[in-house]
Amino acid sequence: MTARRLQLAWSIKAEPAVTLRVAFASSDRQRVDQHFGAAEAFAIYEVAPGRANLVGVGEFATEAMDGNEDKLAAKVAFLDGCQAVYVMAVGASAIKQLLTRGIQPIRVGEVDAVPALLEELASAMRDGGVAWVDKAIAARTRSDDRFADMADEGWDG
Repeated sequence: MTARRLQLAWSIKAEPAVTLRVAFASSDRQRVDQHFGAAEAFAIYEVAPGRANLVGVGEFATEAMDGNEDKLAAKVAFLDGCQAVYVMAVGASAIKQLLTRGIQPIRVGEVDAVPALLEELASAMRDGGVAWVDKAIAARTRSDDRFADMADEGWDG
């Protein structure tokens, strides 16, 4: 399978407290218009309340939606590190592989504009109330050394 990958590197003076990486199955990087298994491209954004930056684009060879599970591995691997992927449709096998990697598949009902979805996501990050966003933020802000943090807080009780 031929794949092209673009990775953008950038830095800012003050990193936001938490960011989420989300991908969009999109042929033009402007709208979600692809089925996960047959997606020709994914655009990955890093999103924080008030901003969204394109950080990666992956392009894949055209695939038929014929149940060939081998085509999924490269796409799932490309999305490693993302908390979600927006798609027009996604099969059960792909859902299982994505969830195993901690990536929430999100199906859109119609062809949705990526900028509008990014704005909705940034609002959900700021205001809360969207279950998968709240869960992803909690996972990103959880300390790897929770027990040491608890010990530092003390055990008075």
